[in-house]
Amino acid sequence: MQDSIVEDLIDFNAFARTPLVRDPFDHLVIPGFVPRDAAIAAAAAFPGPDLPGVLPVPGDLPANAFGDLIRLLHHPRTSAAFGAKFGLALDPATLMVTLRARTRPVDGQIHTDSTSKVVTALIYLNPDWSNQGGRLRLLRGPGDIEDMIAEVPPFAGTLIAFRRTDRSWHGHQPFDGQRRAIMFNWMVDAAAARRESRRHAMTAGLKSLFHFG
Repeated sequence: MQDSIVEDLIDFNAFARTPLVRDPFDHLVIPGFVPRDAAIAAAAAFPGPDLPGVLPVPGDLPANAFGDLIRLLHHPRTSAAFGAKFGLALDPATLMVTLRARTRPVDGQIHTDSTSKVVTALIYLNPDWSNQGGRLRLLRGPGDIEDMIAEVPPFAGTLIAFRRTDRSWHGHQPFDGQRRAIMFNWMVDAAAARRESRRHAMTAGLKSLFHFG
């Protein structure tokens, strides 16, 4: 990671003053977490192949708004801010950053995330969104996609973040098409972050090779 970062790519002040919602699990939603112009610039430079599933971040980050944003996510300031918000000691070494480029109709099933994750966050990078599908819903339980506490349109710059628990149910209505996001997770330890990053890179490589999803 480069030493110099562009800190105004994230509105840390908005993040600090947005209260954490506790019921039924810790979460928050911040439109404009990445200011609109910066989010649109990052979206225009999105490097991931147009494939479904979880994709790796390029090893050599580009010198543009997208690369600058990824570098800022890895900076200790970001882990410190999220740790303070969730009341956790979040180590930058445990951070895993991945990409989502495309959603299939089978995606969005209700789930809670794996136990190897501590905090899950998404920054959406879609300039517009009119479809009713693909809007992430935070849910009260596993049985009804309509029993929601929040619905988040994936507009460019919007952040959704939550603490992973056995009650952190979420999902979305079906959508088939491009739906771009940066996903970042603080894992239980650095080894889990490395292991899962390697697994996602291998899976994405096979998808790219055989053109399936």
